[in-house]
Amino acid sequence: MNFIRLTEGDSIYHDLEHKSSIELLECMNVEDHKPAEAVKLVLPLVATFIDQTLPKLLEGGRIFYIGAGTSGRLGILDASECPPTFGVAPDLFNGIIAGGDGAIRKAVEFAEDSTQQAWLDLQSFFVSELDTVIGITASGTTPYVVNGLKSCREHRITTAGITSNPGSPVSKESDFPFELQLGPEFITGSTRLKSGTAQKMLLNMISTCLMIRFGRVIDNKMVDMQLSNHKLVDRGTKMVMKNTGLEDYEKAKALLLTLKQRFPSTEYAKGANYYIGQMALNNAIAGLPGAQDDPLPLTSAVQNFRDYLKGSTSGRFSAEVADKLMSLNAVSYTHLTLPT
Repeated sequence: MNFIRLTEGDSIYHDLEHKSSIELLECMNVEDHKPAEAVKLVLPLVATFIDQTLPKLLEGGRIFYIGAGTSGRLGILDASECPPTFGVAPDLFNGIIAGGDGAIRKAVEFAEDSTQQAWLDLQSFFVSELDTVIGITASGTTPYVVNGLKSCREHRITTAGITSNPGSPVSKESDFPFELQLGPEFITGSTRLKSGTAQKMLLNMISTCLMIRFGRVIDNKMVDMQLSNHKLVDRGTKMVMKNTGLEDYEKAKALLLTLKQRFPSTEYAKGANYYIGQMALNNAIAGLPGAQDDPLPLTSAVQNFRDYLKGSTSGRFSAEVADKLMSLNAVSYTHLTLPT
């Protein structure tokens, strides 16, 4: 190899077994400042990657992370957090680890040395030119990752690589080589430390920025998060209250749970109010009183429901109609397409 393996360099710290707990922690903390600076240096390339990847996602493309050991686990972690955080399909972000899912908890010997398995694993997902594959390997030499990216390029699939060794084989197989220059680890060769931290930071940035650009964040709120626990229901309820002007917590919570995931945003043509207006215009759903006569244009229906939420008595919706709408099971209406 004609590159220097910085990750294999000797640690600058010695006699660790003779140091106190606070001394060890302070030394590690010094090293933990370095990942953020290393990531900062590659931000322009990451931004270009995001800008070029987003159109593919909008056309139905997917993101794949491939890695071994710590790197593979971090890819799986990031991929698994996207559906609950952003409400996206579980196959939009995919984490693949050498050795299969069993390697998530227990190391699988020599799995990372396979030169064929990564491509076979990707083929099981019917990977295509519309997808993007990100290889994660601190050393930049892991055969599973390097050869996986090589096969992707041979099939005209966009690749990116995250490594801590500039000029490594994985960079040469990456259309977007993210080279994080971190220097030797606190414990020589233990890339679960600084390298792992830097990888997690970069993966956070890639998935989060893509999802913001994908329209899954409004202002600074996760408007498509899955309501999977009481904390998130409470957060969503307060978002409804803030963005609709509704002051009654229980009524806002009922509205949120009825409409499931899409919260009202400051753009009232979107979100919950859109669903309410659309339902009201669809042939007076469930025979609601008064809705069959002279149905309102969508924008008027939305505005009048807003007026009702704010306590106005001048809106075309009666309290009976509005309460009925909020009590409906909206699952059958979740197929409605939100306006752009």
